Order: sequence, then C-alpha cells, then structure tokens
Amino acid sequence: MSTTVIDHGLDADATADLAATALILARRFAAGATLWCVAPAWEPHAQHIAVEFVHPVIVGKRALPAVALTGHDPVGAARMSVRPGDILIAVADADDPEVCSLMRRAPAWGAVTVWIGHGPRPPTGAADRVLWFDDPDPRLPAAGGFVRTYHLLWELTHVCFEHPGLLTSPECPAEVCVTCADEGRLAEVIATHGGTATVRTATGIETVALTVTGPVATDDLVVLHAGAAIGTVGTHVDDRKSLADIGLPR
Repeated sequence: MSTTVIDHGLDADATADLAATALILARRFAAGATLWCVAPAWEPHAQHIAVEFVHPVIVGKRALPAVALTGHDPVGAARMSVRPGDILIAVADADDPEVCSLMRRAPAWGAVTVWIGHGPRPPTGAADRVLWFDDPDPRLPAAGGFVRTYHLLWELTHVCFEHPGLLTSPECPAEVCVTCADEGRLAEVIATHGGTATVRTATGIETVALTVTGPVATDDLVVLHAGAAIGTVGTHVDDRKSLADIGLPR
C-alpha cells in the first residue's frame, strides 16, 4: 500500500499574504468587527474558523467575535448579518457561485473579504485578500492545507494585537468634491421607487437617481457617483470581471 503526500508548504509570497491579511483582521477586530465565515461546499471549515477565533486555545489570548454562516442561502444570511466594518472570510473554489456573489456584494456592505481556496484562482481583485493553493488536487480541502492556513491566520492576528501601534490604519486623505472626483462606489439595491432607488452602501443607506441606468431590481449591484446610479454590475458566476476590472476599488 502506498501513500501520496500532498505538500502544503507556504512560499515567501504566501507567508507575506498571510501576514498582510492578519494585520487587516487585527485592525478590523480592534475597531469592533465581527468575522463571518462561509464555506458552502465544506461547511466544517466555516465552523472551524469561527471556533478558532471565538474560543482561543492559548491562555491569555482574547476571544474574537466570529460566526459561521451555514445553510442553503449564505448570501441571504450574510446580507442580514454583515455590518460596515465587519470581515467576511470564505473557503471555496473560485467557481463557487455563492461565494462569487458574496465577494462581489461585500464591498457594498462595508465588509473586508478574505478568500481561501485551491485550484484555478479567482480573478484579480475578486476579494480584498486571497490565500490560495494552486494545487488542483481534490483531496486538498480535507488534507490539512486549509486548516493550517487559518490556524496561522489566527496566530498572526494575535501577534498584531501584541503591537498596539499596528492597530491604527493610516489616515485617509482629505475629502474631495465627489462631483469633480473620479469616484465610483458599489451599492446594493434595497428597493425601487420609480426614478429613484434605495441602496445599501459601505457607509449606510442612500437614495439615488436612476436617470442614467434606467430601471433596476432589488438585490442588483450598481455603481454610484454624485448621488446617481451610473451603471450596473453583473453578479453571476459566469461574469468573470472583478470589481478591479471595472475600475472600482475594493
């Protein structure tokens, strides 16, 4: 009987990605964030991540708010749960339709996103942070690589807490006129009212004009500029463009 060993070692790029992701998480947690975990095809991973953060195994480490979102409608569950400033972490392949939708909608909810997976990578800019194994071996999700990744993420997040000076994000530049600036923000439609729509953005609920886009539907994603919707954004998994591809920052 022979056994095939799958190497899950992390190269320099992967370790740098982990460190940068941990810093983002630490800053969000320090500001009061909750971590929401999804893994539609592998729900035990979502549950494991949540337990890892909320129930630390090392004495003296703080418990951090984390919840696994399970069930048949992770998008609906996240829409009801996620608040501006929160963190959404997903464990899934790049073609998982639910996770693709979550990653595209999360910026409109004000959440930072982390995507752990393997095989073909998601498009550039599909999530704020991507922690990826290029190995397409279907055994990988059960072979320890993912678990090691989020264990290290938990440990590095707590390392950041040991250095309080790291927990404050750099100050944003001075405000500019949104009408003159090249500003585009993502929003999710909550309701429509003839020529206007009520939308959810990273900063709250707004009413915007639909003069440019024409009619939209509830749950559509739109791009906002100066109080108006100026375009729509596809949400289907077959639409491989990321937010970066259409010029929106994450």
